Amino acid sequence: MAPIPATTPAIQVSTHGDASVLTPTTIPVPTLAENQVLVQNAYAGVNFIDTYFRTGLYKAPLPLTPGREGSGTVVAVHPSVTSLAVGDKVVYTSNNNGYAGYTAVVASNALKLPDGVDEKLAAASLLQGLTALTFVREAAEAKPGQWALVHAAAGGTGSFLVQILKAVGVKVIGTGGTPEKCALATSYGADHVIRSREEDVPARVKEITGGHGVDVIFDGVGKATFDSDLEMIARKGTLIVFGNASGAVPPFDILRLGPKNVKVMRPVVTNYLTTREEFETYTTELFEFISSGKVKVAIHEVYPLAEAARAHTDLEGRATTGKLLLKID
Repeated sequence: MAPIPATTPAIQVSTHGDASVLTPTTIPVPTLAENQVLVQNAYAGVNFIDTYFRTGLYKAPLPLTPGREGSGTVVAVHPSVTSLAVGDKVVYTSNNNGYAGYTAVVASNALKLPDGVDEKLAAASLLQGLTALTFVREAAEAKPGQWALVHAAAGGTGSFLVQILKAVGVKVIGTGGTPEKCALATSYGADHVIRSREEDVPARVKEITGGHGVDVIFDGVGKATFDSDLEMIARKGTLIVFGNASGAVPPFDILRLGPKNVKVMRPVVTNYLTTREEFETYTTELFEFISSGKVKVAIHEVYPLAEAARAHTDLEGRATTGKLLLKID
């Protein structure tokens, strides 16, 4: 294996702002702390949460190297680590720092790639797939026969949600902003797809469900859809708000939940994966869904690391379907 260099290409944020603040630079290769391994990255996943750290909606010290997931090869191991070895191909989650050639990763947050899953597929599926899987299993506690609504069903997380919900027997309604996105949601298995820019979504939900409403809503849009969510949620339904693509949901009167005994949740995937057992269990289940063909991973585009700003612009412009990746050369 080639010697580890002293510095590595990276993308950093030194001041909060739009995608233009994502700056290609060179940073020192991290020094390992206890329980860490050093990964030479092949791919980094691009996620909406990266834009929240970039804009300052979510707080982190600056300068910041974004990136919450990646895949690559272990090139160094702290003596305290026994679960991984130099040369292992891994996929991992990280507290940022993925948009770089090398990332220091907590060993318990890295998993050796299973047979049939390469570095590209792993980076394209891990964080959004685990988000969808844990939200279906833990936040929604979804049951066969229930109705679920997935906003932006052709997007990265939306596509995983639709497929996993169908795999566990839930009836799925998706929304999409364009005919192309609606067609993609249908291809992922949605039973019904509503054109969100042209149709009255609550009225269509009422029609589709025979007046019942939806038992669970997965909303990564936020501000623009929250009020209509409360309109079309079923009695005793669960509204899961997990993103802010249109802006953060403003403060609201909690008494609005009373007429239908609605539960509102704002889950964070990492809080379902705090133990090694949880991480391994859900990652194993996710890759089983993928290897069995029940879940197909859609990749929108693979961008060079230096074009991270273009990836963020595309993601925030709602111009993407499926997963965005950065290729680390």
